Amino acid sequence: MSCGDHHETPCEEVLARVYTYLDGELDQGGCGEVREHLDECGPCLREYGLEEAVKKIVNKSCGCEQAPAELRSKVLGRIEEICGEIKASGGVASGGTGASESA
Repeated sequence: MSCGDHHETPCEEVLARVYTYLDGELDQGGCGEVREHLDECGPCLREYGLEEAVKKIVNKSCGCEQAPAELRSKVLGRIEEICGEIKASGGVASGGTGASESA
């Protein structure tokens, strides 16, 4: 998605970082870039608002439930595996999303 205007940080880059921004996981510089872009880009601000609303609904519906220990272990193991692949390949994971893989 792009609004067609030139921005210091492109729309695609900002939208790719929306959840990281919402989760408070961006460094100060990254937060500033996203905030600045959202201040000047209506389409991205609307998309951000939608993602923020979805996150709030999910948190309200599932926020108190904890994942079963076995699932948590599998997820953390897969994250470590993907991080290892990324490091070994110099920044690009060779595996897919894992959505079609069996757990």
